[in-house]
Amino acid sequence: MTRTCLVTGGAGFIGCAVSADLADAFDRVIALDNLHPQIHAERRRPAALDPRVELRVGDVTREDDWDALLDDARPDVILHLAAETGTGQSLTEASRHALVNVVGTTRMLDALVRHDALPEKIVLTSSRATYGEGMWKAADGSTHYPGQRTHAMLEAGQWDFPGLVPVAQQSGRVRPAPANVYASTKLCQENLVASWCGSFGVTPVLFRLQNVYGPGQSLINPYTGIISLFVRLAGAGESIPVYEDGEIIRDFVFIDDVASAVVAGVLISEAQIEPYDIGLGERTTMLQVARIIAARYGAPEPHVTGQFRDGDVRSAWADTCEARSRLDWEPEVPVAEGITRLCAWIDSQEVA
Repeated sequence: MTRTCLVTGGAGFIGCAVSADLADAFDRVIALDNLHPQIHAERRRPAALDPRVELRVGDVTREDDWDALLDDARPDVILHLAAETGTGQSLTEASRHALVNVVGTTRMLDALVRHDALPEKIVLTSSRATYGEGMWKAADGSTHYPGQRTHAMLEAGQWDFPGLVPVAQQSGRVRPAPANVYASTKLCQENLVASWCGSFGVTPVLFRLQNVYGPGQSLINPYTGIISLFVRLAGAGESIPVYEDGEIIRDFVFIDDVASAVVAGVLISEAQIEPYDIGLGERTTMLQVARIIAARYGAPEPHVTGQFRDGDVRSAWADTCEARSRLDWEPEVPVAEGITRLCAWIDSQEVA
């Protein structure tokens, strides 16, 4: 009996990274991708996509593309990666993000019912952005959800919430509170997949990914990949500008570690309506990242600008205990090593 895995957005960064492992595990792997020019400079098959994977150029928002695919294939497992991802971009292109992330998901679900093609499992990659500013703690141990930092706060240089310190993001403990349009659409995706799967007896597995980086990421998309932007500036001998006071906290997780977690979700995870939190599980400031990159290229010391982006959160890092335990998974690439590997790859791309 032929077993089939469908990967939406399968020609993207994560889709390519998981393609070989999925091709090893399934008889047939199909990648559905619209090869959007914001990600793919040339609308052609990525070299990093395993040759055993069938690439279908199509759009998750189009019913006709779903009908054509499901007339030919009955996926046993769906890995739903297709999404618009730009946090800042989502504030000015809200309809585009909602169309792809929300309507694209409902079009998929409707098509599965229409074709009587219910899979065994749907694995969804969501985002740490769904937490917004998340949970913060006071000195007395009380917990608070301070909500989104306002434009007035940021303009006044009030980066933190007075008297509070941030807490690691963990889906079983910290409730979501999206601070931008992108985050809101990703939380909606989670709710759609979980509720639909519950109604139809399909296994849902949800992930909230921290900041994913590494070789293979798009170098032309201006709305993702701050590390690649830093590399370009440092490589040109420029001082890297760092927003706010430089102390923005992120959890940078290398693409190989994300891929191994996602593949485990596809192959072994039971139903997981509370998302797995996938990150390195470490706090890294943007100034630390900028200094690592500047040192590699002998660039000037990074400079703190005091600039800010509306909708950005101050602090985000993952509590990965649940994912480590239930997926038998362990992130292996520390930030300094991962950045070195990414820099080497970017340098090779520039030479090519």
